[in-house]
Amino acid sequence: MLTPSSVLAQSIRHDWLAEEVQALFAWSFPDLLFTAQSLHRRHFDPGAVQISTLLSIKTGGCPEDCAYCPQSVHFDTGVERQKLMELETVLAAARRARDAGATRFCMGAAWRNPRQRDLERVGAMVAGVRALGLETCVTLGMLEAEQARYLAECGLDYYNHNLDTSPEYYEAVISTRTYQDRLDTLAHVRAAGVRVCCGGIIGMGEDVVDRAELLRTLANLPVHPESVPINQLVQVAGTPLAGVASVDPLDFVRVVAVARILMPQSHVRLSAGRTDMSPEMQALCFLAGANSLFYGERLLTTPNPDGDADLALLARLGLRPEDGGSRVAAE
Repeated sequence: MLTPSSVLAQSIRHDWLAEEVQALFAWSFPDLLFTAQSLHRRHFDPGAVQISTLLSIKTGGCPEDCAYCPQSVHFDTGVERQKLMELETVLAAARRARDAGATRFCMGAAWRNPRQRDLERVGAMVAGVRALGLETCVTLGMLEAEQARYLAECGLDYYNHNLDTSPEYYEAVISTRTYQDRLDTLAHVRAAGVRVCCGGIIGMGEDVVDRAELLRTLANLPVHPESVPINQLVQVAGTPLAGVASVDPLDFVRVVAVARILMPQSHVRLSAGRTDMSPEMQALCFLAGANSLFYGERLLTTPNPDGDADLALLARLGLRPEDGGSRVAAE
């Protein structure tokens, strides 16, 4: 039987059993947060939070039918199709993000998979953002192996490609690409030497077993994702998931804590949905091991807390933006 002592005595694992992860979700809240915070302190500076900024470089017109996404052509959400941004517009946004304290600049394009001419333009953006001293991340949909290698040659640091939910619940949310398609893209990215940003969305009607299986799938990858974004569903009128029951705040905190326990060396990021989180809920998430967040007024097409409010909250909690030297040596 798993106990806080037995979990804290374990080395990094990639062989978690379904019943073990489900047992973690059933732990008492104090035991769960104690274990998650203990592992967090083992691998990271507990006072530092990594700051990322996300820019939609190509909005709308996506052919996928992800039931949560306002950018899908399948749903009437009022999001208009836009062209890929120009290089200088992206670099200007990256400079503003850097000057505001971000250390990573993420660029998202609403594609099923990028065409070569578009990939070359994104490659120039990656090189330009990296020259500004920022870490780079892109999310462009599915990638073939050679496309991942090209982005690596351009200097890409991270590729974001979320699994969204469990393998079992996936078809209730998306029909236009398979779970294996997502895993294949992650494998191509990893093989190209690019670090992985991969997480999921909580609050799409899934149950606790689905949440456990999402995290277990991530934790049992050959290498843990370096960044694990945990999103709370942002309900957008016109999408099929508008109107689903909201997530209990403490259940969301449990997801963060279990992610920290399963992947103790990964950055666990509070991503979409923070406008619906109270300061107290976010504080519990940081206590549970979250150590990254998106900074800026928008996340692709959905709102994000005001940057000044984020910095004020971090200050209230005695936390500070990570400066790049906040990871402590693993045992």
